[in-house]
Amino acid sequence: MRTFAIPGSLVLVFGTAVAPAVQAADGKAVYERTCVACHASGVANAPKFGDKAAWAPRIATGKDALFTSVTKGKGAMPPRAGAADLKDEDIKAAIDYMTAAVK
Repeated sequence: MRTFAIPGSLVLVFGTAVAPAVQAADGKAVYERTCVACHASGVANAPKFGDKAAWAPRIATGKDALFTSVTKGKGAMPPRAGAADLKDEDIKAAIDYMTAAVK
């Protein structure tokens, strides 16, 4: 059996391409696993998913400020939304997913 790994690309096994080892973060999955607990119902004044009026002033601060709020915590939201294992890419993907819903 011959396997070839091309850095930053696909792994070839017998000349057949298989899935890359690293996959992009899935914002919807992160939201459904972590963020939904508060952002679906607005617990502790969390802006509800899809609520344009609630999200507008937050979006106006920019993505960097939103990322900082999630990573450091804000109000009742603990750092990293209470999920210490969230990678930065996961947080950014969830922010993109949630903000896209109000555009």
